[in-house]
Amino acid sequence: MLEVVTPRAIVVGGGPAGLMAADVLLDRGVAVDLYDAMPSLGRKFLMAGKSGLNLTHAEPLETFLTRFGAGRDWLESSLRNFDNAAVRDWAAGLGVETFVGSSGRVFPTEMKAAPLLRRWLARLRDRGLRIHVRHRWTGWGADGGLIFDTPSGPVTVSAPATVLALGGASWPQLGSDGAWAGWMRNRVALSPFRPANAGFDVAWTPHFVERFAGEPVKSVVLKDGATARPGEFVVTETGIEGSAVYAFSASLRDQVDRTGSAQLTLDLTPDRGEERLVQALSKDRGKQSLSSHLRKATGLKGVKAGLLRECLSPDVFQDPVRLGAAIKAVPLRLIRSRPLEEAISSAGGVRWDAVTGTTQLAAMPGTFAAGEMLDWEAPTGGYLLTACFALGRRAGEEAADFLGTASR
Repeated sequence: MLEVVTPRAIVVGGGPAGLMAADVLLDRGVAVDLYDAMPSLGRKFLMAGKSGLNLTHAEPLETFLTRFGAGRDWLESSLRNFDNAAVRDWAAGLGVETFVGSSGRVFPTEMKAAPLLRRWLARLRDRGLRIHVRHRWTGWGADGGLIFDTPSGPVTVSAPATVLALGGASWPQLGSDGAWAGWMRNRVALSPFRPANAGFDVAWTPHFVERFAGEPVKSVVLKDGATARPGEFVVTETGIEGSAVYAFSASLRDQVDRTGSAQLTLDLTPDRGEERLVQALSKDRGKQSLSSHLRKATGLKGVKAGLLRECLSPDVFQDPVRLGAAIKAVPLRLIRSRPLEEAISSAGGVRWDAVTGTTQLAAMPGTFAAGEMLDWEAPTGGYLLTACFALGRRAGEEAADFLGTASR
């Protein structure tokens, strides 16, 4: 009797990219064993959904693709293969309905990540996925097998195809500690890890920190060079953080790396033009204090007024023309990125020139890398997660092709 052999694959990492790779492989008839270092899967995914799981963004695909900066050329084919619309269809296939928020971000109607993850894992298990938790990958053995530290001691496993989806180097407490780079750099070209979607330090005065740390700065426009975005951010004890800051994170980080600092410019009154401000500020303030005059003329108070005093020289406040212009372009000097372990995501990892196709390691045929292991970055807003899904699917497809399994 002819023996029927099911091709085998190993997936290392139980986040969105690894699970998506396993999903595709199972669909292609491949038996899959998935290993993860943590006691349960998808911990960073669950943390991302703690305050509302932002699955993707609903903007047109051509606009969506521009959010990936220098990584677009590498990512585009994968994103077109599994785009923002496909993410919503995939979630619906799991019985999870989604909606588009006012900002264009897409969320599950339940807002949480846990129901989606439970349904996804149940479907994968029903299709034969074998899951091994508390298995921390520590590199390759002399025979090429994958070595895992487990509660019962080291074990070595091997399969014809391996998908590595170990994440980047942010949120190490959730499993993405970047330790894999230590035993991969002798085999694969890597770019150093750097914080992405991170806050920045500002040399606040103690008085400003005491009064305003933790305060949100709302309804502003942030400018980095010629690029401007509306949004909000939060003042922290060390500097600033928030989604509006993260949108500029890559550019600002690179400026800090090159020159030792970066400048972000704030328009504190997007709804009031400079001419209107100057006219209001030029009126005689009589016996009013400068603070009262500023509030009545511009609407600025609290943390916004505090930012003006923190960032502008005192003589600017004596000239309505200069002050009106300054309110529309408050210079905020950033002196460093926050540490990598505090970042939402990381740049760096497996370099583009180290892979063939999109995900196969050129030096290691049959081994594929997916998700944040690869050297790309994107802002928050659903872009990160969509790209992890798309790259996981591409790694699964390329691994299945390597094994010679046909699409179903």
